[in-house]
Amino acid sequence: MSSLHPTATSFSDFNLNPSLLQALDEVGYKEPSPIQAQSIPLLLDGRDLIGQAQTGTGKTAAFALPILSQIDPSAQHPQVLILAPTRELAIQVSDNFSRYAMHMKQFRIATIYGGQSYTIQMKQLRNAPSVIVGTPGRVIDHINRGTIDLSNITHFVLDEADEMLKMGFIDDVELIINKTPKDRQTILFSATMPAPIQKIAQKHQNNPARITIQAKTATASTIAQKYLVLKEGTKFDALVRILETEPTDGVIIFVRTKVTTLTVADQLRDLGYHTSPLNGEMEQKQREKTVEALKSGKFNIIVATDVAARGLDVSRISHVINYDMPHNIDAYIHRIGRTGRAGREGKAILFCTRGDAYKLKTLERVIKQQISLMELPSFELVRKNQIAKIKQKITDVLAGKADQIFENLIKEYCQENEISELAVASALAQIQFSNKISNFNAKVNKANKEFAPSSFQDNRGFRREDREGRGQEEGERSSKPYGKRFRKDLDLSPYRIEVGRTHGVSPGNIVGAIANEISLDSEYIGDIKIFQDYSVVELPSQLPTKALQTLEKVWVAGSKLSISRYTGNREQSEGAPRSEKPKRDHKKVRSRDMKDKGKRRDRSVDKQPTSFA
Repeated sequence: MSSLHPTATSFSDFNLNPSLLQALDEVGYKEPSPIQAQSIPLLLDGRDLIGQAQTGTGKTAAFALPILSQIDPSAQHPQVLILAPTRELAIQVSDNFSRYAMHMKQFRIATIYGGQSYTIQMKQLRNAPSVIVGTPGRVIDHINRGTIDLSNITHFVLDEADEMLKMGFIDDVELIINKTPKDRQTILFSATMPAPIQKIAQKHQNNPARITIQAKTATASTIAQKYLVLKEGTKFDALVRILETEPTDGVIIFVRTKVTTLTVADQLRDLGYHTSPLNGEMEQKQREKTVEALKSGKFNIIVATDVAARGLDVSRISHVINYDMPHNIDAYIHRIGRTGRAGREGKAILFCTRGDAYKLKTLERVIKQQISLMELPSFELVRKNQIAKIKQKITDVLAGKADQIFENLIKEYCQENEISELAVASALAQIQFSNKISNFNAKVNKANKEFAPSSFQDNRGFRREDREGRGQEEGERSSKPYGKRFRKDLDLSPYRIEVGRTHGVSPGNIVGAIANEISLDSEYIGDIKIFQDYSVVELPSQLPTKALQTLEKVWVAGSKLSISRYTGNREQSEGAPRSEKPKRDHKKVRSRDMKDKGKRRDRSVDKQPTSFA
């Protein structure tokens, strides 16, 4: 009997485990989203599924709820395997499963990803989890170690499959799928369906149902999108003006590099804001603590890179500020998707420089939505808001119980110095608040001249000469800078890894493994040269020892990277000696390598994220 309920208006309309319904009620889930309403009945019927939906639509619950309704928590072996492209998404999926299963007795889950202690993961796996959520590299590592058993998997989920493709994990995904039983239920979710993903579906799924959630725009309607046109040196001052005047709750400020997360966070702390950086070079425990601090309100602001914030789900985020332009439009959509979630309203602000007019137009065309010009808050408005906040703090203190010690202190001081209480109150206010106000005033007074009114002309906020001269400012000289350009000013050194042509490795495999395992932004990965039984990749010269230790243990194309600094001579760098080459024909392989050289993308990618170029 079919359990299909195409017009379901409540989770109770589905044949879900009663303990799940109890949990959903407690976490406030009332009405299924479109992807949930269509997916849950099909998955309860045992169908394989291909789902296309944008981030923030509730797709995790769409597959988690029917899976949890069908597994046996008392079984002493894993029944569910979920692959996610990044550790952040893996953690988020695991958290959601645990939340939904909070009333399921004996339910256990293991979350395995690079950067976490093997001791923790081994303990979870020995506990016979019902569900395993992991990133491809670490799952393969455990397969090779013999510490994970996939022989009894009944449900396999590939989440954000297109992201797997972009990061070069498709070969790893194939290897993992082949370790699971053929009669499993296979569920695939992907925002887009490029040819390699369709090929995986055809090969590994059995007559899958297809669901596509069409959206009028690629961004949620609950997000108000604004942009500002600024000179490069005035972005921080504009940021502070916004923070001082916008009614914010939680704020994520997106920047491009780890260094900028540290710089901006330090500057904000100097002005008294409760903030923290969040970047890929932070230890995993510290990153998790930072996210928890944001959720709890200990921090109100985090300054993050795209990689570090992948999969971040914090309901109190009211504002996303794109301090630096994202690398591509997919990144923009993901960034602003951190706010306006679950029906809440949010605001996304994009900082543009004079050369970004064409990028803004491209962005609007792709998301099918106009981004409106935001008026920069004036210095007078900032001052007014600062004074209002000080008054409110005074009111809050006076509303509480008076402290006799401080009252006596003021009286004594006034009598001893023959001065009015008003003068003493003013002096105390200066002690408490002058640091923030004076520092801000000094910065703003200096920056006021830089905010040229002429930058806010015509209907897109850019002057004609700005449009004609786009891309000519420093850092924007490449005609195709997003996803196509690599920084030339980085101090890179060659490193040798022990996988090469004979292992069937591609540049995409190498980039995906390195980027995911140590959260290294792609701009820090240089040229990749693949030889017969090893490869040479350019990475930052000062790569931390912990990062090297992590990469030594990473598996790619069925072999350990075993990374080390490369000290070979020029002849070795140019290619392997003829005597080392197998007798079989390698023309196709060499042709492929030359084609891939420098692109640092998986060769199977036939559709890259939409570029601004």
